[in-house]
Amino acid sequence: MIISLIGYMGSGKSHISKLLSQKLHFKLIDLDREIFLKNSMTIPEIFEKKGEIYFRKQERLLLEEIFATEKDCILSLGGGTPAYYNNIELITQKSESIYLRSSVRTLTERLLKQKQKRPLIAKIPDEDLPEFIAKHLFERQVFYGQAKYTVATDAKTPEEIADEIIALI
Repeated sequence: MIISLIGYMGSGKSHISKLLSQKLHFKLIDLDREIFLKNSMTIPEIFEKKGEIYFRKQERLLLEEIFATEKDCILSLGGGTPAYYNNIELITQKSESIYLRSSVRTLTERLLKQKQKRPLIAKIPDEDLPEFIAKHLFERQVFYGQAKYTVATDAKTPEEIADEIIALI
C-alpha cells in the first residue's frame, strides 16, 4: 500500500509522513527530496536554472516511477504536485491519498515561522501572507479535494493526525 500525503505547504506533510513511516514501518519517500537527489540541485535552484516546467516534468516522471516500483511506502508530495499533469488522477488511482486540510489561519501561523526556508513566500510581506495562502488554497482546492480522505489538521497534534490516518486506512 502506498499512502500519499497532499496539502498546502505548512500543512504538516513532512512531519506526518515521518510519523506514519515509523508507526507503520513503511518506507518514507519525499518527492521533493527525490527530485533533489536525481538532479543534484535544490528545488529553488531547479526553478531558477531549469524552470518550473522542467521541475513539474521531473515530478511527474518520479511519481510514475514510484507508483510502478514501490509497495509499502509513505509518499510526501509537494504542495503543487496534485495540480499539474493530471497528477491527482494518478495519485488517487495508485495510492491511498490523504489531504491534510489546514485553515488559512493555521497555515499563516506556521508559515510565518518558516518564511526564510520557503522561497515561494520568503519575499511576501507578513501582512500579505494570509491573502496569498487563501488564493493558492482556492486555486488548488479542486485538486486537493479529489483525495480519497481528508483529515483536518487544525488544533490537532501530529500524533493525533497520524493516528487518524491509520484509523481511516
